[in-house]
Amino acid sequence: MFKDKIKAFIKKAFTPITIVFIPYSNVKSRSIHIPSIGILTIIAIWAAFSYIALSSAVGRVEYQRMKSKLNYYAEQFTELNNTIGTLKQAESDLLTLLSKGSKEAVLMSVDTSDRGSLEDIEAIRKEAMERVKSVEEIKEYLRLQRDIFMATPRGWPVDGRVTSHYGRREHPTDGFIDFHAAVDIASPPGSQIKATADGIASYSGRSGGNGNVVVIEHGHGFSTLYAHNKENLVKVGQQVKRGDVIAKLGSTGNSTGPHVHYEVWKNGRHVNPMPYISARDESSERKEK
Repeated sequence: MFKDKIKAFIKKAFTPITIVFIPYSNVKSRSIHIPSIGILTIIAIWAAFSYIALSSAVGRVEYQRMKSKLNYYAEQFTELNNTIGTLKQAESDLLTLLSKGSKEAVLMSVDTSDRGSLEDIEAIRKEAMERVKSVEEIKEYLRLQRDIFMATPRGWPVDGRVTSHYGRREHPTDGFIDFHAAVDIASPPGSQIKATADGIASYSGRSGGNGNVVVIEHGHGFSTLYAHNKENLVKVGQQVKRGDVIAKLGSTGNSTGPHVHYEVWKNGRHVNPMPYISARDESSERKEK
């Protein structure tokens, strides 16, 4: 019966589709015959290139936005240093005057050709306070960006090869077409599974067909799930850092072999883990089936 399904699928895939081109002029119309699988292949290639182009454009826009903001902050630091320099000079001038032995000596020492350094002390002080406030805003911005960076999943949860991608597929055990909300990465039993971002373990236990499961909340809308583990090594509430070993790879639950079922969730919805896996060093190479 399985062979019949395969034959039927192949027959449908190579069933030709006729495309007719009808010009507006008196030129004779033309037609071409393309197998169904050929059209699907063209659509798939177009979709892949569109996705790559869109991802690249979004990355460039985000980079330029952050670069522009950091340039602005660099200018703020320069202005702050200049303001502090002016304030220190005014302080030095005032201390020099106050070191005179009498009122007459102080008044005689006042330089009337450049009174601004003393008269504008309050204005300079206010400007310095504004600059300090700006520095605090800069620090808060950078702190937030670092928190987001540390909370974003990045890299491979285990050394291995991808055996099943994110998206629609034929289920390996029952043969039905379903949606696979993860990436399966095969590796020898007992291999170390590592957290892909900082966070806190929100679940560590058994979960039906997923076998032994670890879920980590990373903050800023991100969470990750690691399933079919041979053994979980973290407890609920335990803090982890990116790269910490959280489980041993296995084949518990409904599994056809040792692998980790790896999911990435963002703002309550599962997303394709591959862009986050690929965000690692470009020099790191992995085999994909």
